[in-house]
Amino acid sequence: MATDVYAGTLAAGEQAARVTRPSRTRSRRPRPTSGAALYRPWWTPWLWVAPAIIVIGVFGVFPFLNTILLSFTDARPLGGGGDWVGLDNYSRMVADPAFWLAVRNSVLYAVVAVPLLVVLPLMLAQLVYKKVPAIGFFRTAFYAPVVASMVAVALVWQNLVSENGPINTALTQVGIIDSPIPFLSDTTLLLLTAIALTVWKGLGWYMIFYLSALASVPKDLYEAASLDGAGTFRQFVHVTVPGVRLTMLLVGIMSGIGSLRVFTEIYILGGATGGVGGQARTLPFYIRDVALDPISGNVGYGAAISVALFVLTIGLAVASHKLGSKEED
Repeated sequence: MATDVYAGTLAAGEQAARVTRPSRTRSRRPRPTSGAALYRPWWTPWLWVAPAIIVIGVFGVFPFLNTILLSFTDARPLGGGGDWVGLDNYSRMVADPAFWLAVRNSVLYAVVAVPLLVVLPLMLAQLVYKKVPAIGFFRTAFYAPVVASMVAVALVWQNLVSENGPINTALTQVGIIDSPIPFLSDTTLLLLTAIALTVWKGLGWYMIFYLSALASVPKDLYEAASLDGAGTFRQFVHVTVPGVRLTMLLVGIMSGIGSLRVFTEIYILGGATGGVGGQARTLPFYIRDVALDPISGNVGYGAAISVALFVLTIGLAVASHKLGSKEED
């Protein structure tokens, strides 16, 4: 009798355990039973992304990999693939004074232009953020240089700062200077003029980024800061800047990458040689000179410099990200 009771209790316990024990089988997504999904093959979604993948592969991945491959050859612009030379192009690059001059100019360009493109558009966005009469006109006016062609804008600047241009003429007539300022013939002034052009044209573009970021800053923070006695400058430093810090990091990275890719400004303002004796050439300008000359050009060497420019750009982006992360902490 006791044995039967024990067996019945054990069986009831096992049945309860089976009922309460969670299932170990992973739930599967139910299969469609009707509609178009029933007849849709598994590869259908890939058809939608295939055009984008093809475009990225043909115009992005393949040129990048091909540039790396060419950097180990002595290919010519009109001579085919060339022969394998190993690391000779990189050894030549390290010992090339003109390369290091172009690196210096590119880094100087970025060091001067990036802080200006981070701070000035923020101040400009702060000025035009408030809704006052005719503010739309000023926003449009500030953004107008962005939609203009860089070539057209650079030609206008070239006429403005030439020795016989309006700026030198006006400064001479009022007696501020005795002789024209060599904006286009002096290497340092040429670089500074090109930087000013880049900053002026980029103000409106990055202003749009900051206008979007300012809209997400809570108004309560400004009211609390005002009640604490903070003026306009302190509110800008302690409320606005922390509120748009991520946007400042984004603008810094984008403007830094753009500064390292500068070519048109130097070409239009300084001529086809990149200033007197090529002293104002940046890395993209130098790549064009050494790689695309139909007679003496070396595509392999230009590809090696392109790889160096890519590494420099990645280094700048990583440094900017690390700096932004430290400030965030």
